[in-house]
Amino acid sequence: MSDFVEIHPESPQQRLIDQVVERVRKGGVIAYPTDSGYALGCSLGEKKAVESIKRLRQLDDKHNFTLVCADLSEISTYAKVDNAVFRLLKAHTPGPYTFILAATSEVPRLLLHPKRRSIGVRVPNSPIARAIVDTLGMPLMSVTLIAPDDEYPMTDAEDIRDRFGHQLDIIIDGGACSLEPTTVVDLRELPPQVLREGRGDTAPFE
Repeated sequence: MSDFVEIHPESPQQRLIDQVVERVRKGGVIAYPTDSGYALGCSLGEKKAVESIKRLRQLDDKHNFTLVCADLSEISTYAKVDNAVFRLLKAHTPGPYTFILAATSEVPRLLLHPKRRSIGVRVPNSPIARAIVDTLGMPLMSVTLIAPDDEYPMTDAEDIRDRFGHQLDIIIDGGACSLEPTTVVDLRELPPQVLREGRGDTAPFE
């Protein structure tokens, strides 16, 4: 069974964040709260952890994984960002958006869409999520925790434990999350293209 860790949603306890990050660095898979549902996360390039997430979510190789970043300075390392795109990112982060961008060579191949070489990036407005990536010192490879055959993200840590406790290393209970997933915006070419309407306002990209 996974460890079940209760972390304050507004003032995350650093000692508990340290425990989570240590497990991530050792190749663990975590379930953690964001500003738009719970997500699954692991360290970049951890092939076994990525494959575990794919099995849990029943994902194929065409799924875009997301790099959860602490701030915009990290994004430019892993995604190609020109001045116009940077201005859009700056205006809408942190927040409930996932942006699809062309990946740089720093992104492990197992995280890329096999044909488009694209990657999702986001900077969540969630103290717990941001404390994790701040402490980790690099982005967290992440996907929204949507159970197979469900339409919406899971929002309750105890439900996650009941359903997936045997498949995860740590489940963070940070309180209930929003039911809506992120809004997904493709910024590989301008004008932007909204791929999925979610919690984030789509008006600035239409």
